[in-house]
Amino acid sequence: MSDVLLGTSLMRSSAVQTPRLTAVILDLFGTLVEAPSTVERSTAAHQFAEVLGVSSAAADSALSDSWQARHDGQLRTTAEVAAHLVARCSAPASRADELERLLAQLAHERLQADATLLQALKELRHSGVMLAVLSDASPDIAEAWSRSDLASYFDAAVFSCRVGAVKPAPQLFAAVLGTLGLAPHQALYCGDGGGDELAGAERAGMRAVRVERRGGPHGLAFGETAWAGRAIPEVEALPSLLSTWRDR
Repeated sequence: MSDVLLGTSLMRSSAVQTPRLTAVILDLFGTLVEAPSTVERSTAAHQFAEVLGVSSAAADSALSDSWQARHDGQLRTTAEVAAHLVARCSAPASRADELERLLAQLAHERLQADATLLQALKELRHSGVMLAVLSDASPDIAEAWSRSDLASYFDAAVFSCRVGAVKPAPQLFAAVLGTLGLAPHQALYCGDGGGDELAGAERAGMRAVRVERRGGPHGLAFGETAWAGRAIPEVEALPSLLSTWRDR
């Protein structure tokens, strides 16, 4: 093979190995919106207790004990979540409809985003990258997503309750990449680190960057592990970071 042809072959090989970064996949809670605090959790438990006619302690216990079922697909709809919590608290079945409405209301409130965050998402979209959200989420959040201010900025949204697994399960990362139609090395994953998500993204073949938990260090997170990789203070810093990574 001539030197010219060899050089061309090597250039093509290099292009295949280091494709242009074309998507950013973002966590939801603690990244795009604030992670819930213990105070918010206590307030929600009190609201549930009032609807169900039980003690706040009983409602809080039902919430804690149902986390896995609410997030891994065992409960598929907000109605199923409400019925499960009613049964778990031994409350009258007639309370389920009111609890379902409360769950929907709280989900809508949880998805409120800062104006600065929405501006950053707008900048990312204008730069030409695709955006996706990948989140451990219960059905009430998944059902509220399309009506949130965030939804219009994203090309895809993948929720654990729809896939049937929670982070860092490989099928979650495979699902979002498949929805986008991308190879792992074409995507950057960004999250606050809950659910061992950053290491999970790297194991899936993506680059990953950590953001400081939105809502502060006291926000609730599950399964967080140490992270020694790249970190930025908030999603608002992503447009600047991406400008240095797009062609690497």
